[in-house]
Amino acid sequence: MPVNRNALIRYKTIDNCLRNRYRLWTLDDLIEACSDALYEYEGIDKGVSRRTVQMDIQMMRSDKLGYHAPIIVKDKKYYTYEDPDYTITNIPLTDQDLGKLTEVVDILKQFKGFTHFQELSGMVQKLEDKIHVSKTKERPVIDIEKNENLKGLEHIDPLYQAIISKKCIELTYQSFKARTSNTFVFNPALLKEFRNRWFVLGKKKSKDPFLLLALDRIEDIKESDQPCISFDEASISNFFKDVVGVSVNNGEEPQEIKLLINHSNAPYVLTKPIHHSQQLVEKNDEGIVISLRVQHNFELEREILGFGDYVKVLSPSRLRSRIKERLAHAIDLYSTELNKSRVKHFGKKLEAKGTVTVNHVYTRKEISKMGSLLHHYRSANPFDNQQVYAIRGLLSKIPELRVFLLNRNMKTILSNIDGNLFLTKALFFNKPAQSNWYVTWHQDKTINVLEKKETEGFSGWTKKEDHYGVVPPEEILRNTVTVRIHLDDTTEENGALKVMTGSHNKILNDEEVGLITGNGIASTIEVMSGGIQLMKPLLLHASSKTTNNKNRRVIHLEFNSMELPDGLEWAEK
Repeated sequence: MPVNRNALIRYKTIDNCLRNRYRLWTLDDLIEACSDALYEYEGIDKGVSRRTVQMDIQMMRSDKLGYHAPIIVKDKKYYTYEDPDYTITNIPLTDQDLGKLTEVVDILKQFKGFTHFQELSGMVQKLEDKIHVSKTKERPVIDIEKNENLKGLEHIDPLYQAIISKKCIELTYQSFKARTSNTFVFNPALLKEFRNRWFVLGKKKSKDPFLLLALDRIEDIKESDQPCISFDEASISNFFKDVVGVSVNNGEEPQEIKLLINHSNAPYVLTKPIHHSQQLVEKNDEGIVISLRVQHNFELEREILGFGDYVKVLSPSRLRSRIKERLAHAIDLYSTELNKSRVKHFGKKLEAKGTVTVNHVYTRKEISKMGSLLHHYRSANPFDNQQVYAIRGLLSKIPELRVFLLNRNMKTILSNIDGNLFLTKALFFNKPAQSNWYVTWHQDKTINVLEKKETEGFSGWTKKEDHYGVVPPEEILRNTVTVRIHLDDTTEENGALKVMTGSHNKILNDEEVGLITGNGIASTIEVMSGGIQLMKPLLLHASSKTTNNKNRRVIHLEFNSMELPDGLEWAEK
């Protein structure tokens, strides 16, 4: 290992440059990079000579340091590594290196047991084990938790140097939620590691709240000539005091959390506390009750959920409700898995009976999201004080619904019926009980088109908001697939559809409708919230009369795989 710190800085700088395959490096470029690095880390402003960098390259190529760096010159001008995966940081430790490290370990072990050095105990054993493996080539005795694919570790050193030298930096950062990266001046104050992921705490400006940035989202770090702000050391030291993890809600007071841990997991929690504020409240027949004084954040929820059915939240009520909700959503992920062998038969069943009911297509979380979007739209676009209403052109008015409506399950179902289906109509009905909507037996015979064009076989033109309704030829209707998505449980008591199975193959006249409904046996289609009813539009159907006080919210979608003739266009394709 080089004993000259400046030489080591130059070697690492040259290594970083040659590993960057997106740029061609001349000798002058390497000289400039080494000069900048020495100024940044050591404050040396006299630069580096040409001869020094040339000697550094020769030293890296040689076996004196154990590097054997495969440095080549392309086009008699540009320096690069012949092996694109090479780096001096991956070379094995030399005997001299191991000797020095052994000396360091011996020194550190002398402080074992001292109060101020308790945190070193685990580190010393890890370092000692690494030296043992390097010397003997035997397997490690200590298996250290690590993540080989962890990003952002290269930023630790420049951030550390900026903190100890009290300098601000210019960061290019893109959070997971941002579409593009953002560049700003940042004053780093503290590096924080949590479960193998690194963060940096700091501020943009003195009066701004603290900002916590993930190192794996940092794209670039540069020096800034702006003066660094001063920090209140106590606020930094206590920043993470009241949280599990790293998510801190500024200004929020910690609250008492009580958890019931069953007997089998109690020893794990007692020997490895969830938080430093953990207290044992009581022991009972079910297990132990512990208390934490922390903020309610994402990491706390994840810690609790990690125990599965071995823990129960006793208080506060908000956290209890949140954990119950997340467990319910987790169960939904399994409950809404489609039976692939069953889905394959939906098309044939639909052709034969005219209707298919599929429950558990949408999770409760998806239903809640859709309900929220519909509610916000209604609040922003109030109707004429009537509780019964419909939203036509649904996806043009609330396009955010599309990602929820056409979820993975829905796409799978539609592709198994007909891989060429596309959306032609979308509307929403809200049918409160007091509306007492009662619809007699009928077939859905109208499609929506953009413009009115007199076309053979099309009749009954009606104006509907910004489009037209028209009755097309039977072939188009027979090719249509209707999907009724139920946001509420739909039963016979709150308006479930009654259908005459097998009546969907042609347009019926009044006499035929009377004959079928008067002599046939109707089936009532009850659908759970999150379920769908697939239906052929010509299937004879009617709504049951509502006898309870429960709403029935339904999203009505229609799909087809046929293009319209004579220049007609589907209104919502």
